[in-house]
Amino acid sequence: MQQNAFDWMQSLFGRRPPPDRPAITGRLAIAALLVRAARANGDYDPRQKAGIDRVSATRFAVGAWEQVALRREAEALEATIGDTVHLTRRIKDVVALEDRPALLRDLWSVILADGKRHYEEDGLMRLVSNLLGLTDRDSAFARQSVQAGRDAM
Repeated sequence: MQQNAFDWMQSLFGRRPPPDRPAITGRLAIAALLVRAARANGDYDPRQKAGIDRVSATRFAVGAWEQVALRREAEALEATIGDTVHLTRRIKDVVALEDRPALLRDLWSVILADGKRHYEEDGLMRLVSNLLGLTDRDSAFARQSVQAGRDAM
């Protein structure tokens, strides 16, 4: 009886994932957002895949096998998740506001890995920065930081 009351109260304050979809971890949500950024212009370039793997290695301290496994799982999730709100909502649960500009830099590094910038990617980044509680200016600074790092190479 108490468990039913607890479940009912919990349902008032938080949404549960549908029974057919497992809970999404923060790590998987970030990886899926990286995949979404890479796929934003309809061209999922191998350099962008390598960029996702590099970000995973740095951000999550995983080895080569885990990078590929995480990316593949993220690719499957990204293809079925629907809108970006679901991903960013989960990310906001695990990434503090002051750490989110670093996530924007990671996203831009994946987007720019193919050496091109497309309007679809710009639009996605405007949406993502807003959903993460950041501004277009934060996104521009992140992009400029990534571009400056590439120019220094």
